[in-house]
Amino acid sequence: MDHPLIDLINARIEAAEKDGAFDNLQGAGRPLPKCEDPENELVNRLVRESGGVPEFVSLSRELQRLRAELRETGDRSRRQEILKEMSMMDARIEIARKTYTK
Repeated sequence: MDHPLIDLINARIEAAEKDGAFDNLQGAGRPLPKCEDPENELVNRLVRESGGVPEFVSLSRELQRLRAELRETGDRSRRQEILKEMSMMDARIEIARKTYTK
């Protein structure tokens, strides 16, 4: 069964074609870029364009922040907390890397 608005959609597309809305589009006449994951290509492109990064990258950045905080902190109890966080962060990074490369 077709979508209830399919006739309206097709009419709008035909009208746009007649008005030249699809003339001189960027990339016209060239093949589409290859994509490795066609089912998720739109989502992947949106994530890339919005600056999204794999989880292990964002965790690595957090680990760098913790290292900087450790260098600047003189409080022994806070240093121990940071070291525990760093240890957990290392484990999370390894898990995220393995998941990402599967």
